Amino acid sequence: MIAILFRGLAVFLASQAWLAAQTVTYTNFIRQVQLPSGVQWDMSVAAASTGSGTLSPLAIDPGGARFELWTVKSSPLTSYLLDSKYVGTYVPVASVVVRSEDPYTLIPRTRADRPFFVTINVSGLLSGETDPEASKSVKLLRHVQAYGAGGTGIDIDRTQATLYSQATLTSNGTRTLTYSLTSIPGADRAKVRGEERFSVFSLEDYQAPESQLASKFIQIWPVADGSISGLVQGQTYRLKMPAVTLTANDLYPSSTTYAQVYKGDPQLGVTGTVVPGSSVVVTDSVPQDRVLVLRDYDSIFDSDGRWTMELLTSTPFGLDRLAYVSFDVNLTLRLNGSFTTYE
Repeated sequence: MIAILFRGLAVFLASQAWLAAQTVTYTNFIRQVQLPSGVQWDMSVAAASTGSGTLSPLAIDPGGARFELWTVKSSPLTSYLLDSKYVGTYVPVASVVVRSEDPYTLIPRTRADRPFFVTINVSGLLSGETDPEASKSVKLLRHVQAYGAGGTGIDIDRTQATLYSQATLTSNGTRTLTYSLTSIPGADRAKVRGEERFSVFSLEDYQAPESQLASKFIQIWPVADGSISGLVQGQTYRLKMPAVTLTANDLYPSSTTYAQVYKGDPQLGVTGTVVPGSSVVVTDSVPQDRVLVLRDYDSIFDSDGRWTMELLTSTPFGLDRLAYVSFDVNLTLRLNGSFTTYE
């Protein structure tokens, strides 16, 4: 049974294989916690596992044992609990999977204005009259926790998370819950940042305490915003275009942001010409702010007339316009004069 447990945890280790090519390193280990004594034993594991089973280093006592999968990030030095499983004599088995529209899998994440999905599978529940109460049901807990302004979740105290809801599950099977928006607290719903955690717990009985059977969390990041300064709506520019400052806040961890121009008034869905030097690619694990100054971009205007500049960001959720401004261009130098000849 313990070998099966480790094969399940190996899925999470495999998702870290791409990290080996990065300057930041991750060290992984499995911690076995004996219950109710609390004795711990740590076993290191490779950065990418093949999924083969491994025997637990300690025997399972009557109170059961909890197995935790941890990864430690080298810089900044941070520990993440990726998954945990509890094993006991008659304790049910549970799993939690959190999904979003973002395909990133190391730590599930999404944006404050997007939905996410939680799939819970429970097996091994009993229903006989003489079966222990702890074998007949489990508890599903939903916790929410804000990171605060500019927070990234580093060194967060998860014991301070707020219990948002609680339910009792009394039947085996798989159920999927859909959440259209996050419930992380915050006055500006587009700018909340934090995490939601979904955990399944066994019930306490005479030989084992209440124990976490499975748990997963999803990080919620704010919606980006931006501005274009240096160009004035409706202004006519002659001979030379002014310097433009692009400001973008809370760019999603996986995004490409750029400015483009096109002929005419503002229109959604138009593909224009990317302004040289305006592209920003974010591949970090947390949102980023950027400020760019554009100069000497006159050559992208191939004719005089009304033009529009947009600041766009492309994320796993689609293409969003952060800001736009329309203006008139008159960069053609015209000379008025006449020629006179003398015989």
